[in-house]
Amino acid sequence: MRADRPGPARSSSPPRTAPTRLPSGAVALLRAAGITGWVLGHPFGKYRIDIAFPEALLAIEIDGWAWHMDVDRFRADRHKDNALVRARWDLLRFTWHDLTNRPDYVVGEIRAALAVASAAG
Repeated sequence: MRADRPGPARSSSPPRTAPTRLPSGAVALLRAAGITGWVLGHPFGKYRIDIAFPEALLAIEIDGWAWHMDVDRFRADRHKDNALVRARWDLLRFTWHDLTNRPDYVVGEIRAALAVASAAG
């Protein structure tokens, strides 16, 4: 973890927005690209990050219509985003369309964000 960026707040209560779906398309993409150091469903206070690179303080969130059709879920994700930014995490959001139709873009963005974090660390 980078010294200039505080870590997430911890909570003993279960996460209120724990994902009920796994971003399996993103996991397959990361594995195929040989990208390591990620954690699926990483705890962050009362939330869970879809895919986190804890050492780099990089959060990846995957957005799909099925998950965000519920207004409470949509709002909770915005609250999680704000909490991540306040804790000085970098946040990348991708859609299912990005994962399935623009995988090179997704991999490139993640690699670029990890390179920036590594250079700053």
